Amino acid sequence: MKTHAYTATVRWGRDGAVFTDGRFSRSHTWRFDGGIELAASASPHVVRLPFSREDAVDPEEAFVAALASCHMLTFLYLAAKAGVLVDDYEDDAVGIMEPNERGRLWVSRVTLRPRITFAGERRPTPAELEALHHQAHDECFIANSVKTEVVVAQEPSRPDGASVRGAHHP
Repeated sequence: MKTHAYTATVRWGRDGAVFTDGRFSRSHTWRFDGGIELAASASPHVVRLPFSREDAVDPEEAFVAALASCHMLTFLYLAAKAGVLVDDYEDDAVGIMEPNERGRLWVSRVTLRPRITFAGERRPTPAELEALHHQAHDECFIANSVKTEVVVAQEPSRPDGASVRGAHHP
């Protein structure tokens, strides 16, 4: 099996703040190999404003997005392979951060809430949809890299072809 390397550059500067008093900006940038640069910051839930930024991506959001994105990309690959035509996929994923048994905060659970619109004549049955989500979870690189519980929330199929939800994936 081939090994892959992924890079990101994270850049922060003190910008004249005293720093040792804890009153410094947590605003920084993320730069990726394709040239994309994003504003990043500690979450305002963790570091109060004005020392964090509400309009920037925080690591916890990025973690949830990475899990949701990886699951979606794997699901789309598997659906295409199974001959299931997907028109749209949107996921309002939610991560829960809480203390672990040692009192340390961690993202203990991420719930994926995909809304998928299918087209064409080959639409998955609820059992096939659950199997696709289960396999997507099993093959998702990010889910395989973390100990966070990942759950795909249940939602019944709708007559317009939209459907979702698979199974629980610890």
